[in-house]
Amino acid sequence: MASSTDPPRPLRGDARRNRELLLDAARALFAERGVDVAMAEIARRAGVSNGTLYNRFPTRQDLIEAVFLDRLEKNVELAEQARGADDPWQGFVDYVTGICELQAADRGYNEVVTRGMTSPAAQQLQATATAALGDVFDRAQRAGTLRADATIEDLAFVVWGISRTVDMTGDQAPRLWRRHLALLLDGFRAAAAHPLPEPPLAAGQAHQAMATD
Repeated sequence: MASSTDPPRPLRGDARRNRELLLDAARALFAERGVDVAMAEIARRAGVSNGTLYNRFPTRQDLIEAVFLDRLEKNVELAEQARGADDPWQGFVDYVTGICELQAADRGYNEVVTRGMTSPAAQQLQATATAALGDVFDRAQRAGTLRADATIEDLAFVVWGISRTVDMTGDQAPRLWRRHLALLLDGFRAAAAHPLPEPPLAAGQAHQAMATD
């Protein structure tokens, strides 16, 4: 009898192909129409049965996380690049711009990024990105370019705000989110910053809010 600690068995060739077909179909439909598209339609586009879909991905959230986990990997990559930037402020700007570009490029991910992803793999990637971002914030604040009272949790307002801008204006003005982002970034600058009227979210509260939205 196999031990509970044994690694999962590799998928057979046909099962692996079906999984990739489903991921490709879901990725395309999510990008076109958002993540609430009917599961049966995903199965039809992939050319497999509904039973095959639910065998591979028992819930919609399982499928969403499998499709978009690579975006969290990109998030980690962007955070690491920002941490190593020669100019601390530019590293911060490049990171924030990069995550917003991911949102603007994919309707499905634009929806997912405001809801959060809760699998152990997603949480590990988020923790890795947050650790790198702590250094990004620290470097920019010590350089005097990022306002001293800004926190990582404040980036949630950027993500939520840009998500809504992309959702409302993406068809008519697909680059308008960049104007919105420029206005938001000015709010993070140390120069001429005014005291903030309310305290920041506690660590982890933004992710909790997204997970319960």
